[in-house]
Amino acid sequence: MPLRPLVRRVLPVLLAALPLAPAHAAALTEAQRQEVVEVLRQALREDPSILRDAVAALQAADRQARDSTRGATIAAQADALLRNPADPVKGNLRGDVTLVEFFDARCGYCKVLHPTMEALLQADPNIRVVMKDLPILGPSSVVASRVLLAAQKQGKYLPLQAALMRLRVEPSEAVLKAEAEKLGLDWARIQRDMNDPAVQQRLEGNLALARALSIEGTPALVIGTTLVPGAVDLPTLQQLVADARRRPAAAGGG
Repeated sequence: MPLRPLVRRVLPVLLAALPLAPAHAAALTEAQRQEVVEVLRQALREDPSILRDAVAALQAADRQARDSTRGATIAAQADALLRNPADPVKGNLRGDVTLVEFFDARCGYCKVLHPTMEALLQADPNIRVVMKDLPILGPSSVVASRVLLAAQKQGKYLPLQAALMRLRVEPSEAVLKAEAEKLGLDWARIQRDMNDPAVQQRLEGNLALARALSIEGTPALVIGTTLVPGAVDLPTLQQLVADARRRPAAAGGG
């Protein structure tokens, strides 16, 4: 085989095996090592794109390793993700596939995702969505999450969450009060309940769970053993649900 195609096929494999190289270095003589180095140098001079392909192969291997580790972490955290009775749930409470949505009430991308999630639930009546407040965008986010969890005690978490996702202004206390009162919520009770230590414990638990899963921003969805960062479109969500449905043990349904 000509040198260039041969090196193009072999170099990504060699680079992917670099972590193992010290264990095998003794198998080559000094002359053989120099010969390998010279072959690689010559190939890179002739076709620098070989290095690009090798780096891409390394990145793919790294992503695969991260996904595998994250999948194991998701499986280990299944109870906290799927079966915390305190978490608000929308959709079908007995759905055969569960999605877990980490969101921030101030997050613009969460607001982009919201109508897509609603469309998903409208199109597929057998999906359960667990809501996880993750206020990571500053003090206003924390206040909004506290108000949401306080509203849950009055049975209005989901309507208020939907209202906040439609907001195009900052969720100041005045705005939160107005939105809550539109839904018939008792604002004085909200103010008491939002300072309940249990609310703080819920938020801290969600933050710890996000850290365990290496969630770096909102929105973030967990579907089966897959973490989906960012706002994705409806066909992508439907495909992920279909994939999870084919793996019922990992789907977390019911």
